[in-house]
Amino acid sequence: MIVGIDTSNDFFDATALEDDSVIFQRQFANNVKGFRLFLNAVKDYTVELVCIEATGPYHLRFAMFLNEHKFNISVVNPLVIKRYAQMKMSRAKTDKKDAYLIAFYAKEQKPELWKAPSEASLEIRQLDTHLELLMKHKRALANQLHAFKSTGTMVKGLEKQMEEQINQLNDDIKKIERKIESLVRSSYQKMADQLQSIPGIGKKSAYMMIVCTNGFSTFDNYKQVISFFGLAPRHYQSGTSVKGKTRICKMGMSRVRKILYMAGVTAIKCNKTCQDLYDRLRAKGKSHNLAIIAVVNKLIKQSFAIAKNNTYYQADYILQSA
Repeated sequence: MIVGIDTSNDFFDATALEDDSVIFQRQFANNVKGFRLFLNAVKDYTVELVCIEATGPYHLRFAMFLNEHKFNISVVNPLVIKRYAQMKMSRAKTDKKDAYLIAFYAKEQKPELWKAPSEASLEIRQLDTHLELLMKHKRALANQLHAFKSTGTMVKGLEKQMEEQINQLNDDIKKIERKIESLVRSSYQKMADQLQSIPGIGKKSAYMMIVCTNGFSTFDNYKQVISFFGLAPRHYQSGTSVKGKTRICKMGMSRVRKILYMAGVTAIKCNKTCQDLYDRLRAKGKSHNLAIIAVVNKLIKQSFAIAKNNTYYQADYILQSA
């Protein structure tokens, strides 16, 4: 039996398939009580796979619960299910219908099994999400303060108040960054050092790749990592008349892409393989941005090889066992 799960904040809908027949369609509360009711509903069946649509943070608790109870789990991108629904020319959009489509997608496509992130990885991700929110708030305050100052008629006392808020945010940001660094060091110290041995990869880019990929443990090859970060090139061409620009598939992970982009800019100055790649692409008439993205993908390839082979980078591009 294959089960498709569509999750939301309060509930999750489940559709169970045996061959092409629907065994049951039910809604459960998205809490421990609902999880146990789901276990009771499937206890008399052999569940081959539970396929869950990744819905913000709402799917994670149930996925972790199922992992603890030894279920085979796949977690799929919502965009994949959306495209699958379009391919099937499905027009209805309900939670029950989505669960039905997820189950059939899992039956036909056999998605890869999900690996649960470690506790440290989950903690780091939450801290990093909060960090991003604080940084956005800080930028908004700084921009607003600049705009108010530009008018020349700022309300008395407001400037000091806003500067104090910005200073407090700076302190909070530094505390969280130190906490993230401590967690990464305690769980992935050796891998972080190995990745930072690559010219162009700094502390932030190394930590970000480790956290987002759970130490590269959830991927079988570097191309999967590139796609996961939304850095795979997308070609737009049809026949001989339609020839659009080659772009990257921007699907989430915008902050990761920004950090890796800056790593790419650094790498063309100090990483000879990346320098040669950049110069070669520019000589062929490719744009600066496209060449930098190619360099970023080269860095990801190097990072993946180093992480998987437990090695350090060498200037002569020969991997040395750690």
